[in-house]
Amino acid sequence: MVYDNSLWLGSYDEGVSPEVEIEDSSLVERFEKMRKEFPDRIAVHFLGVSLTFEQLMSQADRFARCLVDHGLTKGDVVGVCLPNTPQYIITLIGTLKAGCVLSGLSPLYTAREMAHQLQDNGAKALVILDALFEHRFAGIADEAPDVKLVVPTMIVDFLPKFKQLLAKWLKKVPTGKIKPLPGKEVIPFMDILSKYPAQPPDVTLTPEDPFIIQYTGGTTGVPKGAVCTHRNMLSNVAQFAEWLRVEEGQEVVESAFPMFHIAGLFTSIICLAYGLTQILIPDPRNTKLIVGEMEKFKPQWLGNVPSLYMMLLNEPKFREMDHSRLKFCVSGAAGFPVDAIKKFEAIVGKEKVIEVFGMTETCVLLTCAPRFGVKKVGTSGIPLPSTSLMIVDLETGTKEMPLGEQGEICAAGPTLMNGYHNKPEETALALREHHGKLWMHTGDIGFMDEDGYLSVVDRKKDMILVGGFNVFPREIEERLYEHPAVEVCAAVGMANPDRPETELVKLVVQKSAAYSDKSDDEIEKELTAFARENLAPYKAPKVFEFKEVPLTAAGKVDKKLLR
Repeated sequence: MVYDNSLWLGSYDEGVSPEVEIEDSSLVERFEKMRKEFPDRIAVHFLGVSLTFEQLMSQADRFARCLVDHGLTKGDVVGVCLPNTPQYIITLIGTLKAGCVLSGLSPLYTAREMAHQLQDNGAKALVILDALFEHRFAGIADEAPDVKLVVPTMIVDFLPKFKQLLAKWLKKVPTGKIKPLPGKEVIPFMDILSKYPAQPPDVTLTPEDPFIIQYTGGTTGVPKGAVCTHRNMLSNVAQFAEWLRVEEGQEVVESAFPMFHIAGLFTSIICLAYGLTQILIPDPRNTKLIVGEMEKFKPQWLGNVPSLYMMLLNEPKFREMDHSRLKFCVSGAAGFPVDAIKKFEAIVGKEKVIEVFGMTETCVLLTCAPRFGVKKVGTSGIPLPSTSLMIVDLETGTKEMPLGEQGEICAAGPTLMNGYHNKPEETALALREHHGKLWMHTGDIGFMDEDGYLSVVDRKKDMILVGGFNVFPREIEERLYEHPAVEVCAAVGMANPDRPETELVKLVVQKSAAYSDKSDDEIEKELTAFARENLAPYKAPKVFEFKEVPLTAAGKVDKKLLR
């Protein structure tokens, strides 16, 4: 086998074990351990309100009791459609305490997308923002017949009454009217916390029980629900804690990854599992709030998508802050342009950016740059303990590619999902056996160097076919980011009217502030000349479009929308 762990173990930090010890328990048991050891430690900061671990867990006990009292049993699904709020975390813990399975829904879903997911997983309960209750769910409630309990809540529910009134008066937060729904019981979230006792149900959980049905981004089609177990998540939490030397009860974490995305959920769970304080950011695009909370609470580590780190560069206060207490900045879910990393580290400190790679189906992380060792900027680091990677050919998915050559990234280890919910054929395509082990075919294209560092080239489905050549959008974007006119860019394929069998490369460009006054034609000439000098002719964009580059709810460039 070309790809064995001898490739990357030499790049591990001293003291990091090649295999991780995984607790034979459930997430609930791990959370309860932190509750016992750090009852008075702050678990969450949220817009000026703080909750201790004991307060958070007690509220979760009440929520769990409500679920059971309304007939939910072990294995039933609870949907949650909220931004990052205390309610989300209480719902997460309470759902697991009731033996149920969580399923996050993006607040940006259309009503139709919401209905599809609730139908697909048969959710019995739904926790939802009041504005989304009125404007999305109420209109499709009859299309989710399995949902019997609906729990609406406001973003500001945990704030003092005067702050709630002020927010409403200033219209800073969306609100919605709560009304009865035929065939469903509607109970406001805060009523549950005031009326139900903090007496969790007696439910036995095993490591192999599912804890979540997490839906993929659906970048090329209908999202699929990845079923992950308590053991899957505990494995990844243990790997990450070992890798980054996480100290129980010692650190403050700030992340704008939304919790309905696997990266945001993972961040919250590792905080709950290791007694860390997390700063909740309900709006990932509110960079002023992010910087203000950083200034106030001085987190030791951040977790964000690259686009958000790049947005922070435009905040004067962020550029002027003292970042000496900041240990590292985890970056994932998309590629971080090398030039942008250099600019970012010039502000926060050298080698503080830690790039990672993972996916929903692997619950989440597969590779990570060493915390103290060599960081090869532009790569996604090396495989985490107990994780194996290999690169296979794109045609058959069976032939291992030589080191340095591109192919599909495949992964094996303790974090692989059980499969896609109710989709056995798609599960069989994704999870395949090689060398006596089960491997996840990720659909990402990359290559590995002689030291075991992984470079992710692009999504297999984003690849552009130009005149018989495979063109990877990320390579084009990395090069064009070097031009001062480009604030954000995205390369996609478009139909070639003259040659239907091939595509044209289109580059969508969000102008930088320095070039905001220049005409589109003038900038296009500059970029065309720059591309010709720095890219092979078939890779150079032939069409330019100047506008704000759309992002998904998770903060990644929305390639599906652009296409």
